[in-house]
Amino acid sequence: MARLLPYAPASMKLRLLLVLLASHAAACHTPKTDPDSASQSTRSTVAQTSAPLPAQPFDVAAVDTYIAEQVVAQGFVGLSIAVVRDGAVILDKGYGHSQLAPDVPVKAETPFAIASLSKQFIAALVLILADEKKLSIEDKVAKYFPDLTRANDITLYDLMTHVSGYHDSYPMDFVDQEMKQPVAPDDAIARYAKRPLDFEPRTQWSYSNTGFAILGRVIEKVTGRALDVVLNERIFRPLGMAHSSYLPTPESPGLAHGYTSFALSPPEPAMPEARGWSFGQGGIYAPAGDIAKWDIALMSGKVLGPDAYKIFTTARRLVDGRPTTYGCGIGVIVNNRGETILRHRGSYSGFVSYSVLVPRTRSAVVAISNRDDKQTVGIVNEIVARLDKAHRPPELTIAGPSAQDVAKDMFAQIQSGKLDRSRFGADFNAFLTDAKLQAASVRLRPLGTPTAVAVTETYERGAMEVATVRFTFNSVKLEATMFRSTDGRVQQFLINKE
Repeated sequence: MARLLPYAPASMKLRLLLVLLASHAAACHTPKTDPDSASQSTRSTVAQTSAPLPAQPFDVAAVDTYIAEQVVAQGFVGLSIAVVRDGAVILDKGYGHSQLAPDVPVKAETPFAIASLSKQFIAALVLILADEKKLSIEDKVAKYFPDLTRANDITLYDLMTHVSGYHDSYPMDFVDQEMKQPVAPDDAIARYAKRPLDFEPRTQWSYSNTGFAILGRVIEKVTGRALDVVLNERIFRPLGMAHSSYLPTPESPGLAHGYTSFALSPPEPAMPEARGWSFGQGGIYAPAGDIAKWDIALMSGKVLGPDAYKIFTTARRLVDGRPTTYGCGIGVIVNNRGETILRHRGSYSGFVSYSVLVPRTRSAVVAISNRDDKQTVGIVNEIVARLDKAHRPPELTIAGPSAQDVAKDMFAQIQSGKLDRSRFGADFNAFLTDAKLQAASVRLRPLGTPTAVAVTETYERGAMEVATVRFTFNSVKLEATMFRSTDGRVQQFLINKE
């Protein structure tokens, strides 16, 4: 089950990594054309060198080494990791320990609790059954559970996208007193879905495990089969997920054991949730390699038809038009370059998981840890960034100082109102008139010297290096977009408030 919001507002570091996922895509504006002969030679050079360049290699061995180092450096017990590039698994491996005392190493086939990564499987089953006309995602909950709160006002689609208003049955990061006792799924549903709603349906987004417990039972009612049987027959077996299972007993042989830590303690065995609490909302055990098979099938159209896949991967909108960043059982991000990224986190007593898919490049990274205080997000994002870099042309070689040093100098010159115009391209020299320069100097000079200057992103466009540079001052943060041609000349330097 996910106790961590799978789409929670990202830190700046995470946002920057997600931006990197598509930094090779064209920016949204089109460069103007100018017959000015002074800039024509630059354009000719750009035109001759801007043909698509081959993608850079992806160093699997280096990634393997990086992961092994992180396992030690961060104190993981064990990790299961799979990497997909261009629709094929290129790394599928276990690291560290499946259990401690006695020591059992993690193998590639060792199943871990994937926690709320399970939700996308449940949502996909609902959409498959909808395609088969066995239900509709617009069915009211009342059709299956008439006694639940506002059951006539809430749809299955609302449950899949977390806009129902049903109170979350597992909002905390530990196993509370209630979850130490086994429960029948219908009893757990009744305890939480017969309460007053947290908000009017479709007016807010709030993560609710309760909704997916209901969906799991709907699947059972429609098919007449237990959920584990349906998952095995419709997904695990057809996709070759040979090491995956649903709600195995914690004593099942071969499973990774979950660990936790409190206040910097050494890893200690985690208490699992009692039977019934993870029904529908979590419960799948699988190695990362099996989840990679699912990711490939999902991105290749082998799980859902085009219409169902669109519903699955489209972020839900609230009744007032505000977008969420969540589709059906999976987070959906469209970054500022138009790249769609599918992602989800999961957390279970003793386990955490994180998965990122980039459908356009048919890339994915899955990482599952059996220590619930050691997040896998940083490792996944680092590998995703390397995958993205491998899909981009090689970085350009730019003459002269680094982008950071040039940006510092350019900013200081504009603050002073005095420019060395020989360092600018002809077009930008024409754009930055003396009057515009002096006006900018008056506005920027009072800010003083920046406390920090950082290049947050670089990519290639039109055979030029594009660098995004953040300038931090005591009272404000500014962002400059700087274009440099290979001869080191600055072709653009635009400054805006971040």
